[in-house]
Parts: sequence; C-alpha cells; structure tokens
Amino acid sequence: MERRQQIEKEVRERLFAMQDLEYRDFQSRLMPTIDKERVIGVRTPQLRGYAKEFGRTPDAEIFLEDLPHHYYEENNLHGFLISAMKDHGQCLEALEKFLPFVDNWATCDLMSPKVFKKHLPELLDAVRRWIRSEHPYTVRFAIGMLMSFYLDEAFEEEYSRMVAAVRSEEYYVKMMVAWYFATALAKQYETVLPYIEERRLERWCHNKAIQKAVESYRITKEQKEYLRSLRWKER
Repeated sequence: MERRQQIEKEVRERLFAMQDLEYRDFQSRLMPTIDKERVIGVRTPQLRGYAKEFGRTPDAEIFLEDLPHHYYEENNLHGFLISAMKDHGQCLEALEKFLPFVDNWATCDLMSPKVFKKHLPELLDAVRRWIRSEHPYTVRFAIGMLMSFYLDEAFEEEYSRMVAAVRSEEYYVKMMVAWYFATALAKQYETVLPYIEERRLERWCHNKAIQKAVESYRITKEQKEYLRSLRWKER
C-alpha cells in the first residue's frame, strides 16, 4: 500500500509540473461531466510523452491497479498506458477493469489500442458485451471500436444493426451512435443508407448522423443532397 501511495504522489507531482491553467479552463468547458477541480490542465502531447516514459517502468503496473483515480489526467494516463500494450490479452484485461471507471467522453475516445487490429475476432466478442452495458462510456467505447476497426475490410452489416439497436438517453452515447452512422455512410454508403431511409435510429441520432455526414468531405454532393431530404422533421 505504501508503494502504491508513493507512486500516486510521484505521478501527481509530474502532472502538476506540466500544468497549464489556461488549458485547464479551456478543457473543462468541453467536459461538463467532470468537476473543474479534477482537471489539472496537461496538454495531450505532454501527457502522451509522459505515458511513454512512465510505461517503461515497473511502477506503471502498480498504477494500473490503483483504481479509481481522482484526476482527469490520471485517467488519461491510464488510457494511454492501455493503448500502448502489445499483448492482446493483457490489454483486454486492463480495459475490462478500467472501463467502469471512465467518466467522460475524452478519456473514452483516446483509447484505441493498435494491438486490436491483429485480434478483431476476439475484440468483437468483447464489443458485443460492452455495447449492452448499462455504463454509458462502456457503450460509447464499444461503438467507437466498431467505428475504428470494423468499417473497412472487416465490415459486416450486422455491426451496424448492433449500433442501431442502442437506446440511451445519455447524450454522449447518442452522439457516438450518430458519429458511427455518419462515418459508415462515408465508408459503406449503399449498405448503411437503408438505416436512414427507413428511420431505424432514434430521431435525434437520425438527424445528427445526417448533419455530420453532410459535413464530411467523403460524402459526394449528390449523396449530401439526398441525405438532407431524409431529415426527420418534427410533426
């Protein structure tokens, strides 16, 4: 216990040494779910660099077991350490432990372990569990994984059905559903278009997906015009 507390103290000292109060104020405004007092204000490139350095030490393993963390940057450091793991099993185990403690969209979205690209079938098993979770950021992360790894060569229409079936009142879940379908329209237009034409998404997600799609440079002018005609108008 004493060593764990010492590592926590040392990590916080390093984080506060990189503090940028102006950046903290800016970042806090983007994350209404996090108390400003829990945001130190460390710019992402600096935190990422520290994660690479810290990850090479044995203290990192102890830090990863020390949940929950208090500061936003501690959670982001945790996320960067997980993303850098090269062993798929270890990475997945660390994610299973950490996801229930993720409490904001930024920490959720920064995690994208490269090792998953070589283990898509195993990852999909986990995604199926995560997307049914009652924890909003676990659901958001699951959708993010489907968007990152399963919209190109590994795409199956089944994955879009999984996302379309998500029902949540959580803003950051609904936004990820919309983001997924906007991206899917850019990459798998013909297959995904019926989800919009047949209004298989909730109204808010439907309209937000169209909005984000028409903002994309990967959608043609003709496609954008058609998508605009599919907006779900209030009665």
